[in-house]
Amino acid sequence: MTARILALCNQKGGVGKSTTTFHLARAAVLAGRRVLAVDLDPQGNLTTSIAAETVEEDQPGLADALSRHADETLRDVIVPGLWPGLDLVPTSGVELGSVRDELVIAGAGRESRLRAALREVADDYDLILIDCAPSLDQLTSNGLTAADGVVVVTHSKLWSANGLTQLLDTIALVREHYNAQLDVAGILINQHEENTVSGRAWLDDLTEAAEARGLRVLTPPVPKRVVIADAVEASKGLDEWGSTEATALSGLYSGHLTTLEGVRA
Repeated sequence: MTARILALCNQKGGVGKSTTTFHLARAAVLAGRRVLAVDLDPQGNLTTSIAAETVEEDQPGLADALSRHADETLRDVIVPGLWPGLDLVPTSGVELGSVRDELVIAGAGRESRLRAALREVADDYDLILIDCAPSLDQLTSNGLTAADGVVVVTHSKLWSANGLTQLLDTIALVREHYNAQLDVAGILINQHEENTVSGRAWLDDLTEAAEARGLRVLTPPVPKRVVIADAVEASKGLDEWGSTEATALSGLYSGHLTTLEGVRA
């Protein structure tokens, strides 16, 4: 079966896209899925945390598979991930940023390079997770064009409520021009401060704005917990962490994965 492809997206940095990709990948592996993670962010944070071995800066990666100036295919650059059942398309160094600049001046088909590259490996996986850059540039457009669904990762904060409309408008443009099958699989509220008045208020506002557009907010939101980031920095799944809190959070991501896999255009 051809993989379900999900792009994790937000034009704002610091909302936890890479962390969310990491924990959803772990949840998918635990569920027996064959998973491919794609690091589409030039910062390379996902590569650092989820590759089985260190990816060197001069090692071929996603940039080579997308550039017209390199010979590597996507299959050539895939490396093993942390756990059996997980592979990674890595990024390192500054090369992905260079490819982004290349795409800006490229002609027809520039938005579809990642989709074309993934087509050759999609039958090898059940789920492909694309960790998009914190921007609405050509790299993110490639991620959205390649995806079946978008997971909007956001905060229950003022900026997140204000920025949601811009992101959803971009998704609508990609659907109109490049990928008619693209849907919003869900909006994941991350680092939620459930015990603050502002956190609860902005969660209500985000939920209302999403529902007005007919979109799903994943429930419950992911709470702000130190162990979520600590596990990523230690390259461990929450289920491997050993605390009751971490185990419960692992189950939360598993529940969100079940919802996201069940949403189809």
